[in-house]
Amino acid sequence: MNEQSKIKNEPRIRRNPFITALRDQMEHRALWLYFLCDEAEKAGQDPATFAPAAIRRCGDHQGANHRRAAGSSSLRRLQQVLFHHFAREIFEMKIVRCDDDHLDIDFHYCPLLRAWQTQGCPDAVCGKLCDYAMCGDAGIAAAFGCALELPQTIAHGDASCQLRFVRRD
Repeated sequence: MNEQSKIKNEPRIRRNPFITALRDQMEHRALWLYFLCDEAEKAGQDPATFAPAAIRRCGDHQGANHRRAAGSSSLRRLQQVLFHHFAREIFEMKIVRCDDDHLDIDFHYCPLLRAWQTQGCPDAVCGKLCDYAMCGDAGIAAAFGCALELPQTIAHGDASCQLRFVRRD
């Protein structure tokens, strides 16, 4: 782990082998993003020119699937379909507010960030990778007719990631 990091990202839930295995899978997927961006930079390409758009496309696709599964654009239904028990355990989430037009969730641990930290990524790189990854969540929000607001993220040094899905007027 990066010794100079100011980012605090320690799991509290450690004893559940099922949750640990799911986190390991998420970390593996996060490594794909890191290695892809790292190789692009080595080849003289700027990941910012393609990573956000590619991840947004994935979020758009995933959001459309979740919208079909939910059967409506209600954020209550999104919470039930996407932020189920296991997701809440993996990311140590707290549902702060949930109604048809608002879904406020605080994440207290991020396995994606853990993967980048274990690779020794500096905080600034972790922040960029997080920004790219959140483009997928923005696509999911759009599929439900919402905007995604991110007042705080762990990867930028905050105590939690605050995801705020807000219905557009």
